[in-house]
Amino acid sequence: MRPRAHFILYVSDQERATEFYRVTLAVAPRLHVPGMTEFDIPPGGNGEAVLGLMPVAGIRRLLGDAWPSGTIGCDERCAPKAEVYLYVPDPATFHGRALASGARELSSLALRDWGDRVAYSLDLDGHVLAFASGA
Repeated sequence: MRPRAHFILYVSDQERATEFYRVTLAVAPRLHVPGMTEFDIPPGGNGEAVLGLMPVAGIRRLLGDAWPSGTIGCDERCAPKAEVYLYVPDPATFHGRALASGARELSSLALRDWGDRVAYSLDLDGHVLAFASGA
């Protein structure tokens, strides 16, 4: 079955990012080849959605002349950033694994105004990573 949604994060080091998400999500990637790693989301899910990890060099090739060049200090940090918001059975456990794997905590697990219990961190490439459960 093909995924209904495929989300790709641009990462500075594919192997490092793969290991971070392997430990944090507690699942092996469904695909791991040079240039792309994929994880089913939610972890252990039915494959309707995929989280992809692509080296920045891959998006740089795709964007070509559209790459944001000329910006002072523009290097891998210029890659687009994103938030990955995952509903999981135990947000505290997933958040704890992320922190233990090198993520930086933005906010501990708390009930949010919209009714979810969510913990926020930054992954190794500066993407916001949220682990949530419905209230």
